[in-house]
Amino acid sequence: MEFLFNINGQFYLAAYLMGSIPFGLLLAKFFAGVNIKESGSGSIGATNVLRVVKEKDPKLAKKLGAMTLALDALKGIMVLTLAILMEAPESTLWAIAVLAVVGHCFSIFLWFEGGKGVATALGVLALMLPIETGIAFIVWAFMAKVVKISSISSLVALVALVIASFIIHPDIPHAPLLIIGFIVVYKHIPNIIRLIQGEEKKVI
Repeated sequence: MEFLFNINGQFYLAAYLMGSIPFGLLLAKFFAGVNIKESGSGSIGATNVLRVVKEKDPKLAKKLGAMTLALDALKGIMVLTLAILMEAPESTLWAIAVLAVVGHCFSIFLWFEGGKGVATALGVLALMLPIETGIAFIVWAFMAKVVKISSISSLVALVALVIASFIIHPDIPHAPLLIIGFIVVYKHIPNIIRLIQGEEKKVI
């Protein structure tokens, strides 16, 4: 129980629990009356919200997709920002970043299922590595426009971010970043299989 009375432990728990909130699932159910866990890819992220709700209401789909993207990013940012304001050490900040992504991908509220982790990772890394995240966003936007496949765009952007981090900030602890990267890639395995089989759908 001492863990819960330790400030770092409180940050870690808050990061995981905030990360676990399935905003995409809640928004789609409340505003569109659909269960995105039972449709599309089954993911709780913005892409699946857009894909599933579009079948019912294209305009609403765009709004809910944007809201999901923003909220999934913010749930990692909120705890991390508080920790930064309280001058938490860098090791604590990186642990918060990792746990926010873990929470999104393996949500306690969904029996340890969840989304792909892209938006939540984008949020925490925008604070930890803003330059690299900016580069990744540019890469993602370019890939999304060219190939129009969310998974490819996200994975290529992730690779760009990791490579940029070794070039721009070679002295930072890269293990947490690589853990986040591993989680995101792991959650994309079904997408990667579909890509290899030529069955991955475009988001237009």
